[in-house]
Amino acid sequence: MGTHPSLPSKDLETQRTLLDMVQDNQALISQEVSERYGGKLPFLFKVLSIRKALSIQAHPNKKLAEKLHARDPRNYPGLCGFRPLAEITHFLKAVAPLRQLVGDQAASEFENTVKGSEESEDPAVAEKNKQALRTLFTSLMRSSPESIEAATKELVAMAQNAPETFATSSSTPETSPTNPAELAAITVRLNGQFPNDIGSFVFFFLNFVKLEPGEAMFLKADDIHAYISGDIIECMASSDNVVRAGFTPKFKDVDTLVDMLTYSYAPIAEQKLEPTDYPYAVLNAPAYSSGSSCILVVKTDLKRQGAKATFDGISGPSIAICTAGAGKITVGPKTEEVKEGYVFFVGANAECIIESTGEDTFTTFKAFCDLTGKEDMVNGN
Repeated sequence: MGTHPSLPSKDLETQRTLLDMVQDNQALISQEVSERYGGKLPFLFKVLSIRKALSIQAHPNKKLAEKLHARDPRNYPGLCGFRPLAEITHFLKAVAPLRQLVGDQAASEFENTVKGSEESEDPAVAEKNKQALRTLFTSLMRSSPESIEAATKELVAMAQNAPETFATSSSTPETSPTNPAELAAITVRLNGQFPNDIGSFVFFFLNFVKLEPGEAMFLKADDIHAYISGDIIECMASSDNVVRAGFTPKFKDVDTLVDMLTYSYAPIAEQKLEPTDYPYAVLNAPAYSSGSSCILVVKTDLKRQGAKATFDGISGPSIAICTAGAGKITVGPKTEEVKEGYVFFVGANAECIIESTGEDTFTTFKAFCDLTGKEDMVNGN
C-alpha cells in the first residue's frame, strides 16, 4: 500500500494510481513531504501472511542501495538481528552439524574472542566482538552446497530423533536458549520448505522472536531478518531493495550480505517497541515509532458499536487498513463504509473519524508521516 512505482495503490472507482494523484496534487501529502521525498509517500505499508518462510534478508541503507543499483540494476531495482553472543556460543557447542559447517577452527576462535566479554558495553570490546561474529558468519555463509547438504541431513535427523533435547549441550533442555522441541519442529518444517538450505543453520545465529498481537519490533537498515510464519503489519521505507541469502529461489548475494550487515547482537527484549498512547486522537490509541523516523503506525480497537476515534489533521499523509470488524470512515464531507481488508488514503491536514458499526471489535492500523515533531511525543524519542 503506497506509491512505489513498481506497484502503486489504485483508486477503486477511477483506477487512477495513488502515485499519479499525489504528484498531481502535492497538497495531498503536503509540500514539505513532497519536496523531501520526491513527490511520493515516504513509506510502504504491508500486510504479510506468512505460510512459507520469507527469505533471510537485509534492506540496504540508501548509500549502499545506490551502489548496488549502479552495479546490478536487474536485481537491485532502485532506491531480526543476531542473537546474544552467549547463545551463539551455546549452539556452536550443542549442534555438531553447525560447528562442522563453520569449521572447528573458526568456531574456537570466535569462542575464545568473545568469552567473558559477551555483554561488555566497552565500544572497543563490542567492535572486536562484532568482527569475530562477522568472521564466523561469513565462514558459515560461504559453505559449499555439498557440505550444506550433508550437514542438513544430520541436523534434520537430530531434530526428528530427539526433539526434546535438540540443540542442547546436555540432557537438560533448560540449557537451551530456545525450547528444544519447538526448535526441532521448526528445523524440520523449514527444511521441508527449503531443502538443504543454508537458512536452517543461519537460524541458530538469529534471535527467534514470537510477537503477540499488539507487539512490534523495529529493524534498522543493514540488519538481518527473516519471517518464519504468521500474520503481521509491516511499515517500511518506500523501497524494494533487498539483499537475500537464504530461504529463497530468488537471486542470492552472499558477498554483499556478509559485508553490509551491522552485526549488532542484542536480546529480544531490546528490539521490541513499547506502544504508547498517541496524543492526537480523541480516543487514544497505541502508537509505534522507531525513534529515528517521522513514520509511525497507530493501532485502534473500537470494541462496541457506535464507538468512535477522531484523529486530528497532521502535516503528512496516512494510509489506513481495517483488519477486523466493520465500521465507517469520515474525512471532510465524505463518509465511506469500512470492512475487513478495506484500505483508505487520508490526505495531509485532514481530520479523520472512524466509527464501529458492528458488534465485533473494529480494528484498524493507520500508517502516517508527520514532519512537525509530533512524533517526539510517542515512543522512541
